[in-house]
Amino acid sequence: MARPGLATRLYAGEANINIVGRRKMWFTVAAALVLIAIGSFVIRGFELGIEFAGGTSFSVPAQANGKTLTQDEIASAVEKAVRQSDAEATIGAVQQVGEGKDATYTVRASALSATEAEQAKTVLVQDLGVDATKISDNQVSAAWGGQVTRQALIGLIIFLVLVVAYLVIRFEWRMAVAALASLLLDLVLTAGVYSLVGFEVTPSTVIGFLTILGYSLYDVVVVFDKVQENTRGITAGSTRTYAEATNLAVNQTLMRSLNTGLVALLPVGGLLFIGAGLLGAGTLKDLGLVLFVGMGFGVLSSILFAAPVLSALKDQEPKIKAHNARVLARRANRSDDVAKGDRTRPANATDSDVPAMAGGTTPRPGARPAARRNGNRPGGRR
Repeated sequence: MARPGLATRLYAGEANINIVGRRKMWFTVAAALVLIAIGSFVIRGFELGIEFAGGTSFSVPAQANGKTLTQDEIASAVEKAVRQSDAEATIGAVQQVGEGKDATYTVRASALSATEAEQAKTVLVQDLGVDATKISDNQVSAAWGGQVTRQALIGLIIFLVLVVAYLVIRFEWRMAVAALASLLLDLVLTAGVYSLVGFEVTPSTVIGFLTILGYSLYDVVVVFDKVQENTRGITAGSTRTYAEATNLAVNQTLMRSLNTGLVALLPVGGLLFIGAGLLGAGTLKDLGLVLFVGMGFGVLSSILFAAPVLSALKDQEPKIKAHNARVLARRANRSDDVAKGDRTRPANATDSDVPAMAGGTTPRPGARPAARRNGNRPGGRR
């Protein structure tokens, strides 16, 4: 019979991908990515939006004298206006708001005094030829951004406390620690990408970070629920180590995780690449980037990081450590018997008389114990 294809084996949970067994490699990759993210935090920092850094925002119409102004023209005009107003200010991002005749550009600059802002508006009217009544400025204090940050941190702390409490009650504390580690990894790596790309940190960014928390947790809980099912009463048997049972659970939920992640990433990708990239809706890119990157890391970390961390923690538990040693010892003994010709077996015994997966070889990651045929028992035939 021909061997099923990869897609079939993936959906059946029998792809035999050894994920948990390579946990040292995944931990090394995660550590390297975290170091890169931290390096970006230190060297590049974050491009804080006007809501967090404070400053002055100018709103300029996109239409002037029957001509449609571009973002570059607006940015150059505002930079020139600010410079001529004798203000030591820097110009930030230019974002388009609306479409057609009602479209406007919002230009952010560092804080200007009321006099400097009026001087800059006068220069803009002269250079761009727009109606003075259609140019407005808005002073934004950094205190508002600080308040948003404090509220977000409080929400994050409350969320993490509730998550840990739920996981401890639903599963156990080791699973709670592994899920929390995966969640923090998602946040750090997403923030690292945000720092490297240089997008402005806005209230939309904060909302996006809080959104990916729940998504990352959902995927981890799905995997851990299957791990709990596979490892229930595992110490009563001697066919699999805890890591092997965990790896089987990851294989069994792999396609579900990938399908769920793909379905979630498609609309977010449309929001980021089509809405912000092609249509120029700049207000969407902050939210789109953090959701796209955070959800992507959430899928990967639930598969490649959370389960291996759980396996590493459980392997230190005395009961599981003794069980793992017993399984490996039985396999070693069985291998020695096979190498010696298994003289203890009756001469007329066949392979079907040996209990399936009795410990002679390591089970494949996707393999399931085979049922005994014809009522055979480990001690012999009936």
